[in-house]
Amino acid sequence: MVGRIIESDACIAEGAAWLAEVEPRFAHALSLTGPLPLRLRPDGFAQLLSAVVSQQVSVASARAIWARLEAAGITQPGPVLAASDEELRALGLSRQKASYAQALAGAGIDFDALRAAPTGEVVKTLVAVKGIGIWTAEIYAMFSLGRADVFASGDLALQEGARLLFDLPERPKDKALRIMAESWSPWRSVAARALWAYYHVAKQREGIA
Repeated sequence: MVGRIIESDACIAEGAAWLAEVEPRFAHALSLTGPLPLRLRPDGFAQLLSAVVSQQVSVASARAIWARLEAAGITQPGPVLAASDEELRALGLSRQKASYAQALAGAGIDFDALRAAPTGEVVKTLVAVKGIGIWTAEIYAMFSLGRADVFASGDLALQEGARLLFDLPERPKDKALRIMAESWSPWRSVAARALWAYYHVAKQREGIA
């Protein structure tokens, strides 16, 4: 079952209202953050390739590498597979990322079919590709497919946001936060947006960038 798809700011507002009703701490967070962002992105191969490019590099570096890939016309499976390792590395990809890009290009993922697949199947399909981890797969499901009930519990900012909002003694690990988030279903993707937003508000108040 695909479940609810987030398509507009109205969907986000509906989820936020539900969360505020079932969990007073979310009501508090939302009073500080204001309306939550939609954050939807395109789906498809290029979006995942961009995620691979962005892994473990600065935002500025990722943008520069992506701009070079776009200029070279290497953002779709065919051109990626046709490019040599040396060509990809000359555009800024590490040897490891070049191999990840070619693995993704050769995986034959049916991105149109993913739109209708259950979220668990989406994640399973994506993590089968070398270089795609659970976090990347869940973020893709949340923002490229608009799934309303996904929660990337391995995200450090979500873990820290939960620690701050729920006044926990330490940052919850992936498994603990995943269990905690079960009570925020069917709007876990909106809960994630709320925790990210609250994390940024809280850090600004502490004077930390």
